Amino acid sequence: MSLETVRAFFSASAPDIEIIETAESSSTVALAAEAHGVDPAQIAKTICLRIGEEPILVVAGGLARLDNRKFKDTFGSKGRMLGPDEVVAVTSHPVGGVCPFGLPSPLPIYCDVSLRRFDVVVPAAGSTNSAVRISTERLVELTNATWVDVCQ
Repeated sequence: MSLETVRAFFSASAPDIEIIETAESSSTVALAAEAHGVDPAQIAKTICLRIGEEPILVVAGGLARLDNRKFKDTFGSKGRMLGPDEVVAVTSHPVGGVCPFGLPSPLPIYCDVSLRRFDVVVPAAGSTNSAVRISTERLVELTNATWVDVCQ
């Protein structure tokens, strides 16, 4: 029901934003870019990590890779990627559909500066074949995200 929690989120917070569902999977950056006709860097991928015991989400450009040094300098510790079961438990979204919308409980959300070069980005929307087109600033506003520089 993850897609439904995202629908409820947008219905309540941004009813003007439409969820786009595709017949084909958009569960990877390459598939999502192809399905939505955008540059892979414009896909806003959501990375689930744990710092100590605290789960966090980092939303980054599709081609960006976490930089361990920048991450540690920013957060004071190394992040540990969550496994697929942990991702579902924390976000309610399956891997390939993870996004910062419709979460079961609030999480710290960070947007990497790799997204700033785009006016509009395409994050997943809770399933492996759904996404939204959203302005980068609106993504930050709706999720109460903090800008960080943690990617290469």
